[in-house]
Amino acid sequence: MKAEPPEAYLLTRLGKRRADSSDSDEVVLHGGSLPRKCLPALIDKLSTSIDSLNTLRIAIPMNIHHLELFYYVARHGGVSAAARRIPYGIQQPAISAQVIQLEDDLGTPLFHRRPFQLTSAGEELFRFIEPFFGGIDAMGRRLRGATEVRLRIGAPETIHREYLPLLLQTMRTRQPGLTFTLFSGRLSQIEEKLLTQEIDLGIAPLEGKRPEGIRHRELLRLTMALLVPKASKLRSADSLWKRDRLQESLITLPPDEPTCRRFQQELQKRGVEWFPSLELNSQELVGRYVMEGFGIGLVLLPPGVAAPAGTRALPLTDFPQVSYGALWLGTLSAFQQTILQEIQNMADAMHAP
Repeated sequence: MKAEPPEAYLLTRLGKRRADSSDSDEVVLHGGSLPRKCLPALIDKLSTSIDSLNTLRIAIPMNIHHLELFYYVARHGGVSAAARRIPYGIQQPAISAQVIQLEDDLGTPLFHRRPFQLTSAGEELFRFIEPFFGGIDAMGRRLRGATEVRLRIGAPETIHREYLPLLLQTMRTRQPGLTFTLFSGRLSQIEEKLLTQEIDLGIAPLEGKRPEGIRHRELLRLTMALLVPKASKLRSADSLWKRDRLQESLITLPPDEPTCRRFQQELQKRGVEWFPSLELNSQELVGRYVMEGFGIGLVLLPPGVAAPAGTRALPLTDFPQVSYGALWLGTLSAFQQTILQEIQNMADAMHAP
């Protein structure tokens, strides 16, 4: 469609030529007439005014629900992660659409999608809204006058089974309103939960540097052990290292676990090659597969904890010990410090004569 010349457009919209004559000296506008020689200047001024209006952005109030969704996206590092953690049902496409609407209203992107990273505007907005949305649960408990104290702990299954029941029972006698949530996982999973503020304290084997913001305290050092079926003729791990070739399958946790790293580092020093044939997610599963005859398992057995049923433990006393510690993010509350001290007391008691 051919563009209409500015003069013709203006005449069409604002008025009509006098007597429909192209050579008339005047143009009739709604409410009066205008000398033709003034028309170019009028068109110029109108064009400038329209351009100025186009550069203005009408301020639209931010939608509080859109801000809440953005809070979860920013906190958990992406839309899909947010969809799994928002405490009410909402699908990923709905989150994406509403966050895009927020970006459109603000006229700026808030984060890069692949890989996820907040823009400078997104970081500024998250810092502004985080104290509000992050503190809603605590404020709700405060306004309801609840005396409840919540504790969220992440640890391997062995810790949950052998130690946490006694710890939590002790703390409940001191704090009758105590409620708790337990998460079972490995070091990397526990660190992720701390960073996303889904747990308050973690207990796990320690290895390498902690992610920024996570603090830790070493509680004790544990000895590695090999698990063999109870009927196995193997009585000592030393006899394994003398063989030219190890034919038994090695069953371990995933290779990024501190226990596995330390074990493989020591084998390399001894010139022994023995790599995992089966990698499982918990020591309990390692014990079960050893019992069923799938191979020899690598575990950490805390003092006083018996080998799983159907297995025997061969302690690796001449291997480096693995550090076990508590982890947390930021600053602990007074109650969390009390919990940490109680955990330290239990760890000290394990090595008491």
